[in-house]
Amino acid sequence: MKFGTKAIHAGQEPDPSTGAIMTPIYQTSTYWQKSPGDNKGFEYSRGTNPTRKALESCLAALENAKHGLAFSSGMGATDAVMKLLSPGDEVITGDDLYGGSYRIFTKIFSNYGIKFHFINMNDAQNVKQYVNQNTKLIWIETPTNPTMQIVDIEAVSVIAKANNILLAVDNTFASPYLQNPIDLGADIVMHSVTKYLGGHSDVVMGALMLNDDDLYKRLWFIYNACGATPGPMDSFLVLRGLKTLHLRMKAHCENGRQIAAYLKTHPKVDKIYWPGFTDHPNHDIAKKQMRDFGGMISITLKGADLKETFRVASSFKVFSLAESLGGVESLINHPVSMTHGSIPKAERDKVGVTDNLLRLSVGVEDIEDLLDDLKQALS
Repeated sequence: MKFGTKAIHAGQEPDPSTGAIMTPIYQTSTYWQKSPGDNKGFEYSRGTNPTRKALESCLAALENAKHGLAFSSGMGATDAVMKLLSPGDEVITGDDLYGGSYRIFTKIFSNYGIKFHFINMNDAQNVKQYVNQNTKLIWIETPTNPTMQIVDIEAVSVIAKANNILLAVDNTFASPYLQNPIDLGADIVMHSVTKYLGGHSDVVMGALMLNDDDLYKRLWFIYNACGATPGPMDSFLVLRGLKTLHLRMKAHCENGRQIAAYLKTHPKVDKIYWPGFTDHPNHDIAKKQMRDFGGMISITLKGADLKETFRVASSFKVFSLAESLGGVESLINHPVSMTHGSIPKAERDKVGVTDNLLRLSVGVEDIEDLLDDLKQALS
């Protein structure tokens, strides 16, 4: 089954009681049992709900995985993976990372005796020097947030497997339409479903997709026991959003390509981060493991201080100044004061997350309107 067909049909069957084509919203907390234990697989909606189960099956199919687990947020999904670890375990991760991931690693799980190594992963072989007997997890983003670094998933997976280390990939920026880490050797794929998978900025959700049955059982126990699971209405909204994921991603990529080309030669732009350029670091790897290059672009403004950067960020009329990404509407974000504010300045500066950096989530509006908006805001 091809991607677009899976997005529309995977995990979803006509409702047996009514024939409804759309998966019903099973707005219930509990389920009738004919006798104790005779529950048709449903007992209490924290653990399982038919609407959420349909969504999880669809999410798994899109990532070519066997199992899917939906969480109430991307951070809830990340939290569940970290709870696989024990005091004394070590994690290798990137030095360009979503601020929320950095925060939960350093402010929450470091307090429980878990050690994190934040390293440059542009060269996958750099991972090897940080591997030791305590290393239990490698956590990567690719493309990274916000400087769009590309990590060679397959090369890192070879290292992980040789050392019996779990490999988890945050695939939020690419979406399963552009990249499938499971096929490249990852053990776990994480998504902030809030972004491209939901696609309409109307739901907050996360997800994990994986193949290994035993690992799934461990994560499902955490998922059920800790309770960061989404309700049926949110599950329904994401199921609806997924039906147009392939169409939306084509539009995001096409608009992103034209905007990146426009910004690359703009006199007010100092640096541009977009993996579709042949001079982007690891472009060849992006070309190998991605089907296209997406609609996420970051730029630094030439000679701009914080005040001028704020002025530009606040001058857009079609792009909205807001956190998040991946919706049908275009967004502009200032990472230093918004999504990455929890990362210390010295650490941000090392990877280029500077005061004059702006991150664009290119939506699916008419390209002429987006280009005109960029022109007037950068004037």
